[in-house]
Amino acid sequence: QVQLVESGGGLVQAGGSLRLSCAASGRAFSRISMGWFRQAPGKEREFVAALSWRGFTYYADSVKGRVTISRDNAENTATLKMNSLKPEDTAVYYCAADTSLYYRGSYSPGSFESWGQGTQVTVSS
Repeated sequence: QVQLVESGGGLVQAGGSLRLSCAASGRAFSRISMGWFRQAPGKEREFVAALSWRGFTYYADSVKGRVTISRDNAENTATLKMNSLKPEDTAVYYCAADTSLYYRGSYSPGSFESWGQGTQVTVSS
């Protein structure tokens, strides 16, 4: 199991930026594929972005061009940089880990076996 702790959420005006971080522990981080998901009230958890352990990136169409996922294997952290935020980006954001070494860009939450507790992002109009 991987332990994940998110940070960096908050309140921001539309058009602003936020950087979310996810600190991982418990497994060799360089061999873990990391994902970010979000869940708004009354909605299902949805895929935002992922970065495989091999370095391939995947983005949801709704955030493509506004969001960048990155990782620092030396610091065991994954980062989600979000620009040009919109009110519809408001949600609880979760980081997730896939340790299978077989991650190929699935958008399904079921592909990830470890989850953080979530961090709230609120974008005001």
